Amino acid sequence: MKLYLASLAAGVLVGIVYSLMNVRSPAPPVVALIGLLGILIGEQIVPVARHLWKGDGLKAAIGLADCSNHVLGRLPGRTTDAADDAAPRS
Repeated sequence: MKLYLASLAAGVLVGIVYSLMNVRSPAPPVVALIGLLGILIGEQIVPVARHLWKGDGLKAAIGLADCSNHVLGRLPGRTTDAADDAAPRS
């Protein structure tokens, strides 16, 4: 949850700086968010395609490429594994 709040705070800070400089954001918020989603999904196309090329099914390829964790990150309220708890956080 701290990561989400830090990201929101950074966005608010950038918005304040834009406002003080009398500059508009480069893209409307919805367009920017859809663009970011496209980037995240695009990053996963090559790993999934590699697994598909090896003969894995689509569902298996998505799981093996670890797409949901990369695109969504650790969701709030999600239970953690012992291995996740032992890993250092950045």
